[in-house]
Formats: sequence, structure tokens, C-alpha cells
Amino acid sequence: MRALKFLFQFVLSMAVLGMIIGTVSMVGLYLYFSPSLPDVETLREVQFQTPLRILSKDHKLIAEFGEKRRTPITFSQVPQKFVRALQAAEDSRYFEHNGVDIQGLARAVVQLATTGKKQGGGSTITMQVAKNFFLTREKSFSRKFSEILLALKIENSLSKQEIFELYINKIYLGHRSYGIQAAAYVYYGQDINEINLAQLAMIAGLPKAPSAFNPITNPVRAIERRNWIIGRMLSLTYIDQNEHDIAIAQPVTAFYHSADVELYAPYVAEMVRKTLYQQHGDTIYTNGYTIITTLDSKMQTSANKAIKNGLLNYVKRHGYRGPEKHIQLAEFNLEQQRQFLKKETTHADVEPALVLQTTTQEATVLRKNGEIVSLPWKGLSWAREFKNVNSMGPIPKTTADIIVPGDLIRINSEIDSKEKSQYWSLSQIPKVQGAMVAIAPNNGAILALVGGFSFSHNKFNRATQAIRQPGSNLKPFIYGAALEAGYTAATTINDAPIVLQGATLEANWRPENSSRKFYGPTRLRVGLYKSRNLVSIRLLRAIGIDNALDYLAKFGFDRKTLPQNLSLSLGAADLTPLDLIRGYGPFANGGYRIDTFFIESITDQAGNLVFRAQPRTVVSNPEQLLPDNMVAAPRIIDARDGYVIYNILQDVIKRGTATKARVLKRSDLAGKTGTTNLQRDAWFTGFNSNIIATAWVGYDNPAPLGKREFGGTAALPIWIDFMKETLAGKPEAPLKRPVGLVDVRINPKTGLRSSGNGTVNEIIKAEDARRLAAQTAEINDSTTDDLFN
Repeated sequence: MRALKFLFQFVLSMAVLGMIIGTVSMVGLYLYFSPSLPDVETLREVQFQTPLRILSKDHKLIAEFGEKRRTPITFSQVPQKFVRALQAAEDSRYFEHNGVDIQGLARAVVQLATTGKKQGGGSTITMQVAKNFFLTREKSFSRKFSEILLALKIENSLSKQEIFELYINKIYLGHRSYGIQAAAYVYYGQDINEINLAQLAMIAGLPKAPSAFNPITNPVRAIERRNWIIGRMLSLTYIDQNEHDIAIAQPVTAFYHSADVELYAPYVAEMVRKTLYQQHGDTIYTNGYTIITTLDSKMQTSANKAIKNGLLNYVKRHGYRGPEKHIQLAEFNLEQQRQFLKKETTHADVEPALVLQTTTQEATVLRKNGEIVSLPWKGLSWAREFKNVNSMGPIPKTTADIIVPGDLIRINSEIDSKEKSQYWSLSQIPKVQGAMVAIAPNNGAILALVGGFSFSHNKFNRATQAIRQPGSNLKPFIYGAALEAGYTAATTINDAPIVLQGATLEANWRPENSSRKFYGPTRLRVGLYKSRNLVSIRLLRAIGIDNALDYLAKFGFDRKTLPQNLSLSLGAADLTPLDLIRGYGPFANGGYRIDTFFIESITDQAGNLVFRAQPRTVVSNPEQLLPDNMVAAPRIIDARDGYVIYNILQDVIKRGTATKARVLKRSDLAGKTGTTNLQRDAWFTGFNSNIIATAWVGYDNPAPLGKREFGGTAALPIWIDFMKETLAGKPEAPLKRPVGLVDVRINPKTGLRSSGNGTVNEIIKAEDARRLAAQTAEINDSTTDDLFN
């Protein structure tokens, strides 16, 4: 009995001593590790690495830039079923413990002692937060103890909901997805609140091993992990038997969803990325900025389509250049043929295809996606052999005249306008290029921009970087300068041969009209809408080159890029499409200078506004109070001069070089064609009071487009296609006629006032009308005197 008492006292003493030693050790360890622990309060201000997102004005995704796909969400946005699924998978007592689950740790120790293996259960969600945000992946006692201490500190500083938020937004879940919201989009293409229990459990199983339990790359193990979690949820009474059975029966539905681009505008996306990178460097890829651009998604889609169709139609007018490659079909089985095609890139939906067999007037081809389709004769018959821009081979009679089995070709989906049915057509990647820009006249906001046929094929942005000559597209500015100098639309200039002296006889310049005809005295109105070169040259010489350059500078053109000689009258300047369209702004908005812009606003990851554009904006009422984000656009020309130019440019469409645009059946549109020497560049710029759009076509290395290619044949159809969709269902928006203009009847040959038969109406400033009346009276008096003397 005494021995038992002694043994009891000894054991008790050892236990107390052990507790004292353990307590002292724990205190000692705490005192040792605590000073080196990071401040957990920094978790309140953590910034997750989130990609740059670029959206249209109507919030359609254009692009994402950044290595990590992440969309942080709050605890309140997380479905309760996911909370339970994650608890079942990682930490069932999460809402009960204080950061360290003693039961779980004890269970892990027992497992380690009995099996020699660590089977999990010891690390809580809070401990994982401590590890993910503050610690390395080193496996050591000191790191584990630091993890425990940090977990306790975190629980003391943050709420359970805040800790849960940090965890679900930080964790890596495979395929570049960080956080559960990004994972829901990557694997299921939906918001976390839109997926079912089986899918929620699948995502909850990923933190343990994103690769091993990945539903895309390892679906067998992924479904085992998912079912185990669903079973745990049942045993923990998080779900009932019916929910369990339905979820267990679900197949694996995950597949990779790339960032869901809703609007194709890669040239604008790159403009935004480049602008922000110049300002902020690499941080733009991780700071979670959201950029709202000025793009109108409907207009951008129309511009994409118009450029593509316009350039492909140019290709058809000039012939087929032949297949891109050729292989011996007998040396490739079907799977090898498919692999061969996968290496080829689709550009602007013009996709690669392999010719498998041909008949007299049909071809069977293999698409990149593995589908076998037919090319009917109506999709082949256009393909005369290209010889040069002015010459093609004979009209083909059979498929063999065009392609043969083994040819790598391009195909494009087209619509039969008569039958209203889709068919596949032979196509090719154009060597010619194009650009299109549309802006709002009231503030210069870019509504649509296309910098080439295909960004994936060539990233050079011709809308902003291609410095080209605008040709006759620049003439309205010369005529505007003349109006400002006192000329009127009725003023006559002699359309007659002119020789401008050079240093030698060979260097003499003998400009001509495109028709190579001369028309004698010509009113300015006719000279502009008929685009008469000799009228423009004589007009510029009359008003003075310096005066014209000063006038152009007011529109934002750089004098340094403009020729200091009479070639200016024919558009021999160095401009980009964006430069040119900005210049047209005052003709469309009543005479106010605007600047183009494409970023509307920038918000940070938390949704705070960090930038808002402050564009120059046309204000019709000078006393109107403007919002803080607007600046009143300055007036640079008389509104009446701008309206007269608009009125003359309406005649370009009604009876001039752009009559094709009458197909739009609108009376509010005005515009100007432009063609440079040897047809190297083709332009059309047109507008009403709500929109200005310009289209350009040309080769990157300037070369002739062909003797039948002009602004009215190459560029105008692109503009028409764009405007047809953009203006569909919209009311007419002509410029408002300003006060101070009068209508006068004039003699169409002399430009003088007349009341007899054969007169035409002209719009003139009131003071010019009085001067014209005096001039007419003086000439009439002089004629009368001549009759009686």
C-alpha cells in the first residue's frame, strides 16, 4: 500500500513537473519566436495580385493582362454550400477553434506515431493563411511553431469571416487560377454562386493538391477527392442524403475556360496596355486595375467586320496568289493531317484548311477543328490567278485550275445574299492592309478602332502608327482656309493647265486632274466635291501657303509634318488615320477643337476611381456649367465656315466622288474621298453631327493598289459597311445651320448673283453675300457701259 502511495506521488510529481517544464518551454519558445513574427495587422491591407482588365464603355471584356487569374470576393459573396464543402475538406471545426485545432493536432500526432506518415488534419485554415502570407515552404519545427503562433495572433486580430476571405482569395487552384471565383470561371465558366454542389466540392478539393486532384488533367483522382468531400459533408450533416446522392451522381463537367473576351478589339487593348505600362511599369499586371475604354461594342464589331470584308473583297478583285503550302497526302494519315493544321494560325476567322480531294467544280477540305467540309463552285470561281495589281489570269473553269489535293489553303464562311445561306469560300490572308477609326465629334472619344486585318497576324497598328499621305482627304482644310480668307463656295477658280517651275526642265511639275481633263472656271463647291486637283492648287497659291498652314495648325496638325509648298493642296502630308479624323472634328461639331482619347476611367482593385478622362467637350451654351471631368472645347473656326464645308461635302455623296454612299439612303452624311499618287493610298472620311469615321487602305510598304483602286472603290465600301450597321435605326443627325448664313441664287458658270433661268442656290455668309451682290452689280454696270461705248 505504501509502495502504491509512493508510486502515485511520484507520477503526480512527474506530471506536475512535466507541466511546469512544458509551460516554461512553451513560454520560452513564445518569447524566442514572438519578436521575429510579422505583424498580422498587415493582412487588413493585403493587395491580391489581380490582372489588368480592359472593358468597353458598355462593360464588355476586351482583354486581360497578367499571369494570375484572380477575382477577389467577400465572405458574403461565397455560397454557404462552398463554405461547408471547404470545411469538410480542410477544417471542419474552423468556426469553433481559436486558430489551432488541438484535437486535429493530437489526431495528426497519433497518426504520425502509429503509421509513420503524416495523413493531414493538423493544419487549420487559419494556419494555412499564416503559412501562405508570411512563411516559406520549409518543413521544420521552427517554421511549424511560428505557424501556430501566427495563427493564434491572426485569430486575435481578425474575424473568422475576414480570415476565410483571405484564404479563398489567395489559394492557387490550378490553370493560373488564384482564388475560388477565378477557379469557378476557369473550370466552369460561371460565377461561384452559379455552380452546383458537385462543382463546389470539386473546387474545395483543389487546395490540397491542385495538380493531383485537377478535374481537367486528372479527372479520375479529382472525382475521388470530390466524392470523399461530399461524403464528409453528409457525415457532418452539412447536406442531406438526397443532396449527397445527386452530387455523387454528377459527371466531371470541368474544362478550361480562357478569359471570356466579349469584344474583339486587340489594337485598342494594346494601346491601353502600352499607355499604362509607360506610367506604372510591371505593376499593371498585378494591381487589379479595371480600365473602361470609350469603345462602343456595337460599333467596334461593325468596324472589325467592315475592315475584314473590305480587304477580302479587294483580294477577290485582284486574284488568287495560290496555296500557302503543299504536302503529299499519301505520306500523312488523317491524324497527322490534323496535327499539321493545328500548327497554322487562324487570322480574322480566315482559317487554314487542307485540300483532301477535288471534283470538277467542288473541293473537299479538312478544317483545323477536324471537320471535313465542301467548297462549292460559288466559293471557288472568283479565284483567277493573281499576276500583279493590274492583271489576272483567265477565268477558271474547274477546281483543278485553282487548287489540288495536298494544298494548304485558307477558307472563310460567307453568306449567299440570295439564298440567305452560309457556305465555305476559298480565301487568303490579304497582303494589302487597312485601318478604321470612328470618334464622337463632341469630345473626340474613340468609338471604334481597327489597326489592321488581324492583330494575331501583324500587331502594327495602322490607325495610330501608319504615317501616310491623305491625298484629297486633306482638301477640305484648304477650302476651309479659303472661306476664312473671304472666299465663298461660289467663288470661281480657273481649272486650267499649270506648270510649276523646278530646278530643271525635267523637274517641272505639271499636275493634272484624275480625269486628265480641264474644266475652265469652276466654283469652289464643284472643285471640292469633284475633287479637282488644279482648282485646289490654284486656290492654295491664291490664299498663301503660310495662311493654309496656320489654318491647319488650329485643327491640331503638326506644321512640321506638312509640306511647305503647293503639294499641300493635294494632300502630300504625313499623317496617321487618327491624326486625320481628329482634324475633321470641327467640321462635324460646329467649329470646336477636340482631341481623341480612348480611356474613359480607371478603377483599382477595391473599385476606387483613380482616373477619369477630362476631354475637351463641345458646349453649345457658353454659360453652361460643366462637370468636373469636362473642359470646354475652344472654338477655332467660324461655325458658318464649318457648316459650308459640311454642306459641300454632302454633295460629295450626292453627286461627287462618293455617290456609292447613297445606298445608305440618308441625307445627313457628308464626306471626302482621298487617293494618292499611283493609287498608293485610298481613303474615305465621312460624318454627321454624331459620328466621324475614316477608312484607309494601302500596303505597309507603299505600293500601287491598282489602276482601278481609288478612295471611292477601296476605302468607301468599308465606310459604307460600317455606317450601315452603326446608323441602322438611328434618326438623321445633320449639323445645325448657324445664324448668319443666307441662300443666294447664282449663275453656276460665273458664281455671280443672278435671277434669271438656270440659276442654282448657294449658301454664303451674310457679309459675303452683300459683297457678292456689290461685285455682281459692278460687273453688270461695267458690261452695260461696254455696250453703250
